Amino acid sequence: MTILVFGKTGQVACELQALAPVMAPLMALSREEADLAMPGACSGAIEHYAPTAVINAAAYTAVDRAEEEEGLANQINGCAPAEMARACAERDIPFVHLSTDYVFDGSGDAPRRPDALVAPISAYGRSKLVGEQGVTAAGGRYAILRTSWVFSAHGHNFVKTMLRLGVERGQLPVVADQIGGPTPAAEIARACLTIADQLADDPAKSGNYHFAGAPYVSWADFARAIFAQAGLACDVADIGTADYPTPARRPANSRLDCSAAQAIFGIGRPDWQAGLAAVLQELKQKDTNQ
Repeated sequence: MTILVFGKTGQVACELQALAPVMAPLMALSREEADLAMPGACSGAIEHYAPTAVINAAAYTAVDRAEEEEGLANQINGCAPAEMARACAERDIPFVHLSTDYVFDGSGDAPRRPDALVAPISAYGRSKLVGEQGVTAAGGRYAILRTSWVFSAHGHNFVKTMLRLGVERGQLPVVADQIGGPTPAAEIARACLTIADQLADDPAKSGNYHFAGAPYVSWADFARAIFAQAGLACDVADIGTADYPTPARRPANSRLDCSAAQAIFGIGRPDWQAGLAAVLQELKQKDTNQ
């Protein structure tokens, strides 16, 4: 299996490239090689490279800026994945597309199943839903993998932000009324490769799935775990969402029911605390090598 990955510098894309020598030959495309904002770029890349599977790890992820750039977000998160999916369906090859808990409204406290009602409350969430709908409509061998609270040693994410602020401050206010499952990007990458491999053998496994870390936690308690594992003496003060206003609304309930991914693909929820330890070790090693 030769896998084409859209995205090269994002968190999951970096982890896919790290796994590639062990698990599968892989080609990751940068924005310069395949600009998702340009119609035709994605299908053209799939035609050119002729892969045996495609993973879309690229996205417009500036949640707050999307409120002002919804058209661009729709092109990158909506139209481009649909184009990829159609090109894959025409060639009968597996397509794995990463999506988000932001397609839900975040109400209640029960974990959302993959078939739960979608009702995004932000431009970013709406753009990701457009992508999901386009991928589903294309048919073929596909999996939409919704995940949440992604972190790694790469790019911008909550863990790296907390580490920076934890050094600078003695106390930090963090939202405590949003609950979800932090998910190591490395585990998402492994899940994508497993799914692509199984879709190649069994197209009947196509559909929507959830994959998120365990156990569920608030942002505030996640921050406490980060500081504890990193040995930082920074206290966390619980605040409500209303105390930290942002241009885009965030789901209060980001719990995802991941049982279908476990049942169909044998993929269990990863332990985010173990993933956090691995990320902190990787960051420490990077600092040592610099």
